[in-house]
This record gives sequence, structure tokens and C-alpha cells, in this order.
Amino acid sequence: MIQFLVNQTLRSEHSLDPNVTVLQYLREHLGKPGTKEGCASGDCGACTVVVGELVDEGDGPALRYRSLNSCLTFVSSLHGKQLISVEDLKHRGQLHSVQQAMADCHGSQCGFCTPGFVMSLFALQKNSQGHDLHQTHEALAGNLCRCTGYRPILDAAKRSCERPCRDQFDEQQARTIAQLQAIAPQQTGELNSGDKRCLVPLTVSDLAELYGSHPEARLLAGGTDLALEVTQQHKTLPVMIYVGAVAELKRIERTDSHLEIGAATALTDCYCALDADYPDFGALLQRFASLQIRNQGTLGGNIGNASPIGDSPPLLIALGAELVLRQGARQRTLALEDYFIDYRVTAREDGEFIEKIRVPRPRDGWSFRAYKVSKRLDDDISAVCAAFNLRIEDGNVREARAAFGGMAAVPKRARACEDALCGQPWNQATVERACQALAQDFTPLSDFRASQRYRLLTAQNLLRKYFIELQSPHIETRVTAYV
Repeated sequence: MIQFLVNQTLRSEHSLDPNVTVLQYLREHLGKPGTKEGCASGDCGACTVVVGELVDEGDGPALRYRSLNSCLTFVSSLHGKQLISVEDLKHRGQLHSVQQAMADCHGSQCGFCTPGFVMSLFALQKNSQGHDLHQTHEALAGNLCRCTGYRPILDAAKRSCERPCRDQFDEQQARTIAQLQAIAPQQTGELNSGDKRCLVPLTVSDLAELYGSHPEARLLAGGTDLALEVTQQHKTLPVMIYVGAVAELKRIERTDSHLEIGAATALTDCYCALDADYPDFGALLQRFASLQIRNQGTLGGNIGNASPIGDSPPLLIALGAELVLRQGARQRTLALEDYFIDYRVTAREDGEFIEKIRVPRPRDGWSFRAYKVSKRLDDDISAVCAAFNLRIEDGNVREARAAFGGMAAVPKRARACEDALCGQPWNQATVERACQALAQDFTPLSDFRASQRYRLLTAQNLLRKYFIELQSPHIETRVTAYV
């Protein structure tokens, strides 16, 4: 059984089909049609809801509210949390302040996308200390509207953040915390509809035991990729194991030499740690899909699905990151670059899962930069993603790591390019030779995102860009998008 709150109402589910998404659950099981289905792929934001969960802020438990795409969220991930949909905002016959701001600022026309915008604004208001335009753009980048042109919606965001009103969620905060503490999971949960099941372990050892017993199970973390098999390909997933309730997999630990990031850590939580050490990594994460996706998607999931256009692997490879893999009681460490074997094929063994990612801390003499090239600045997939990490001493390249996504069947180091750089003076002639060597490293495909010629030329130009930035550090061109 799993338990969660829908606003303030306790829900207990056991025999529910684990393939049911939160969007379906709201509309078809609870009769709450305010949340809309637009794309069923996490792109449009019409299905946005907010989930509240307990976090420890040092002086006791507190509530944290985050927006997410309900079309990509399976109900099992709600275990021990609070679900808030647009119907829950109106209170005692009065619109919530974010709803009133949307109405006053004329932020809605046809109205189909409006519930999603309202829920994103609600989460923004709960997580803001006044109005900040950049934070507003980040919060709304995953919500699309074809009617208003966005200006009135931005006006509504400004008003709702500048004039927040104490609402029913503030008034009921202590009660909500008490309810969530009362239903906090104490043992492995399960949804079982007879022919389909989802298990929800609470510890790494329980996860390892369950996965060893069910190696055919699909591991579910954020679900932003896995759920597409259900919503887009109309597949049925017979057995899933949800790892998002395993606290050990959501820790970030900092040592003198490494950042150790649990595989189930949401990308939103990875941001602060990675941005502090590598600002280019942080800047790229802010362009990773939308805030709803980053609140849900995990670093381990972005690696584990082995997509050749995943944004984080090229950066992690360039930094020399390692994976800690777990199978039963056994752990092994593997260089991330060795994890990817072929298209969607990895070195992971049956019953083995990513436990954590070990990222080296910055080292003297190394210069790291990352670049994402996509058609849109926000909420878009890379055509080419590049990361360079060079150690330069006395004007010569001593060590070089260059990695790319979108250029091959896997995220991959550019070995010929690195060889052309190492031991050579750091000058334009060396860079040009290294650019030509990229043609030995990659024969990229042509697809609807970019042609083969465009990808190769772009990869070469990004290396040139890296050289220019290191020569002229005052130039601020981080993680640039090319249209």
C-alpha cells in the first residue's frame, strides 16, 4: 500500500495499476478535470501540479513545494507526499492570489493552458522572496501558451510575487506537516493490480535485494523518460521499482576531492552543488528541459537511460566523473566514459544500478567550459553538447579531456582531438589541428535537429570558442545556444 495526501485528504492505494499517471488519477479517479493533458510528454506544462514534501531544514521539518508534470508522474511517486491541483487553490469561495492576478492581468484567453500556469505561479510564489524576473522566466519556461503572448502572464507573476497573501496552505501548514509525518513510509510500499506492480523500497539495501530478485523490473526515478513509454508509445510496464523514496540515493556529500551525488538526486538539487564548483555546469542545468522536469528528473536517470543527447554525460565525462554501481552487497566503481558501450547499451549488469556519481572537485591549472547548442534557449534538446577540460602550464597543454553529446551513438570523448592538443603549445595553430582531428573522432548523423555537416562544424567552432574564452576571460559567452 502507498499513502499520500490530495490537498488535505488522505488517500491509500494498493490495487491501483502502477502505470496510472497522476494526470489520469486526478481526472479519471478523483473527478478533478482542471489539470489538462496537452502533449503527454512534459513539454507544454498544461498538466502542471505541485507536490509538497517534508524536508529537514535543521530546525525541524518544513514543507517544500515543487511544480512537476503530472503526465510524466506515476502515482507511486506520491508515497508520503502531498498533491495539490488547481482545484485546491480556491478557498471559501475566493480565488487564490495567483488566480486573481491572472484574472486581473488578463493572463488567460482560451484557458486551456491556464491551470498549468496557475500551478507554476503558485510554486513560484511559495519559493520566492519578492519578484525576480529571471526566476519568473525559469519557473514559466516549461509552460506554453498560444494566445496571450506571455506579457500579461509575466505581469501576473510580478503581482502575485510582490503581493503574496497568506493562504489556506500557510494556515494549515502545521496540520499538513503532522499528517505527512503520520504517513511517512516505514517499510517497502507497493502498488499491485494483479498483473502489474510497483515496489517502493526505503533503503539502498532493500533496493538491491528487490532488484536482485526482480532483474526484469524497470527502475523508476523521476520517470521523465520512462513514463514516455506509457504515454507516447502506449506500452505497459509490468514491474517497476521506484527509487525516489530511498533517502541514501538523494544525498549530496562534499569531500576535499569529490562531490558524491546520489543517483536519485533531482537535477534541481544538483544545481547548487555543481554550480558552486563549475559555473558552466550550473548554467547548463538551468537550460535542462524545464523547471518541472528538473524538479523530477535525476542525475542518475540522465546517465542511466544512455541517451546520446543527454546533457549531463559529456560534462561529467570531461570532468573525469565515476559511477558507483551496486549489485546486491557488491559495489564497483566505473569511469563514466566506460559506462556507455553502444546506442542505449551500457556496462550495467543484471540487477545492478547506479548508486552515486563521483565528480572530481576543481583542480589548479584546469579550465572547464561547457556549451549546449539547441534551437531554443530553454526547454529543448541539444543538437550538440560539448565540454572541454584542459590543464595548461607554461603555455602548453599538459592534459586534455574533450567530450561531446549528439555526435555519436553514445556520449563520447574526442580522443584524436585530445591527442592533437596534448603536449602542444596553446595557440591558434594547435587548436586548428585539434579541430581537424574531430573529423577522425566523429561521423555524426543527420536528423531533424541538425545535419552531419552542421554538427561537425559546430563541434569545431565550439573548440575555437573555448580557445577564445580562455584567451579573453572577460568575454562572457557561457553555454550559448545557436539558432
